[in-house]
Amino acid sequence: MAVKLAALAVALTLAAGGATASAEIKTAVFAGGCFWCMEPPFDRLDGVLETTSGYTGGRTDSPTYEEVTYGDTGHFEAVRVRYDDAKVDYATLLDVYWRQIDPFDDSGQFCDKGSSYRAAVFVGDAAERAAAEASKRELQARLGRPFVTGILPRATFYPAEQYHQDYYRKNPLRYKFYRSGCRRDRRLEEVWGPEGERLEERQRLEEEGASR
Repeated sequence: MAVKLAALAVALTLAAGGATASAEIKTAVFAGGCFWCMEPPFDRLDGVLETTSGYTGGRTDSPTYEEVTYGDTGHFEAVRVRYDDAKVDYATLLDVYWRQIDPFDDSGQFCDKGSSYRAAVFVGDAAERAAAEASKRELQARLGRPFVTGILPRATFYPAEQYHQDYYRKNPLRYKFYRSGCRRDRRLEEVWGPEGERLEERQRLEEEGASR
């Protein structure tokens, strides 16, 4: 009986530990223009388990890339981030997010214009909304201009087609050509200056990520 009780205690402990670990896995959703470019900065963070490119905030179910880009579905290109809250918190994700976008552009992001390329933070609860609004206020004050980036309620997230996932890793040369041609990094330097990563450091980190 003692052996059985001990075994039961161990099983319950392991089950409790598994439940705790599961409870720490959270998701966050951010829109920042082209979703190819939004995966790398989050993938580099310790504690981020997965990034997924997709569509959210629109009026139709299971949209395709063509429908979102050339139609009128109302969706944003976005990235969903699964992360271990014990290793990286939501405030850190927000800090990374803001420095990947131009918060003054309400017509899209960088060279990509149109409703699907708008920037927004999609919040899942009151705590996320409070954190997002606080970080937005702080950075607006620091840069001295109001941000046009929306903070919106979380909506259904539809993963994009498979060829969009991990695009920067699967097609590193095409990705670099697109990103450079879009002048994304140069605009980020103009907006954030020392607040953001330097162009050379960003490129080095992405090259390392693409080679893994």
